[in-house]
Amino acid sequence: MGERLTPGDHAPDFTLPDDTGTDVSLSDFRGKRVIVYFYPAAMTPGCTAQACDFSDSLEALRAADTEVVGISPDEPEKLAKFRERDGLTITLLSDADKSAMTAWGAYGEKKLYGKVVEGVIRSTVVVGEDGVVTHARYNVKATGHVARIRRDLGIE
Repeated sequence: MGERLTPGDHAPDFTLPDDTGTDVSLSDFRGKRVIVYFYPAAMTPGCTAQACDFSDSLEALRAADTEVVGISPDEPEKLAKFRERDGLTITLLSDADKSAMTAWGAYGEKKLYGKVVEGVIRSTVVVGEDGVVTHARYNVKATGHVARIRRDLGIE
């Protein structure tokens, strides 16, 4: 498991394919604030609720010069189906080998139904315009989380 990020850390760069197979890097967002969130699996109830919440908030977030990137271990083809099925407008990236998740502390041991398992830790990290972490939350709940992030960032 990678070290969890904390405010003041430099966010590790990544280059991952999106749902169309096009490579996207964290550095592509330099000059904007970016919310990077990690989720276990596309098209599951909690992950769908979270992705829809972020998509519904995207206009307000972009008005505050903030982009959203969702990262899961799903292949780009599954992410494309997820986008189409739920009308998602956020950037969806595939981290099939879990290298970005590990570097960001979003993959490792977690409790699932009372058992310790290894997997994706639902996490949200906010990266400032300069590539430095401003907020880092791990083991977040899928529902209600977007509203909390918006409050933390002062985005109504």
